[in-house]
Amino acid sequence: MIKCLVADDEVIAHQILEQYILQTEGLTLVAKCKNAMEAFAKLEQHPIDLVFLDIEMPLVNGITFLKTLQNPPKVIFTTAYAEYALQGYELNVVDYLLKPFSLERFTVAVNKVKQQLQATVPTTSPTPSTDDHLLVKEKGGFIKIPYADIQFIEASKDYVKIMLPGNKHHLVHLTMKKLEETLPAAMFVRTHKSYIVGVPHIKMVKLQELIMANQAIIPISPNYKEQVLKAFSAK
Repeated sequence: MIKCLVADDEVIAHQILEQYILQTEGLTLVAKCKNAMEAFAKLEQHPIDLVFLDIEMPLVNGITFLKTLQNPPKVIFTTAYAEYALQGYELNVVDYLLKPFSLERFTVAVNKVKQQLQATVPTTSPTPSTDDHLLVKEKGGFIKIPYADIQFIEASKDYVKIMLPGNKHHLVHLTMKKLEETLPAAMFVRTHKSYIVGVPHIKMVKLQELIMANQAIIPISPNYKEQVLKAFSAK
């Protein structure tokens, strides 16, 4: 299922997009937001594959918001203003829906997203072939990384850095979202939009950060504080 987020300040837009998503096979609506700040918070809280993003919104417009995202999901602009189309394509958005748009036009845009996501699966999706390791592609081949050895994972643009004992690491072309969906929840917890940590390697949890066994300091976002504490207490 493609997990969707709607970011639009118009109630009617929420209603229409929700109906279109419900009528489209393979889509599920995770959240609706009225502005970019709410959308940013939801992206930190949930794995999102696709954002239906309005441009003219209060506080921060959609284009500015998209430029701030380090590893943005797929984006379809939904706007009443045609003049932003060029900027949209410069930002690699999948499609540009000009309001009001029909279900048929919506479906065309969504099919583009499905095609792009399917095309990236072989290179961006980890393949856990057993219950105790992560199988990732690196330097033309595959390597096995035992889950127990992964201290933490840090987002680095289009890559992730997987930190191992002895200050060793692997730089892999994956997304944090895909990793979060793949790693066993009992062993790993998301602490921040840019960090996932191995629970057995947590030494201490503080108010806004945690200390790892190797003395690395990892930030804790307020949105993840509760789940970090829950995972640490069950350690």
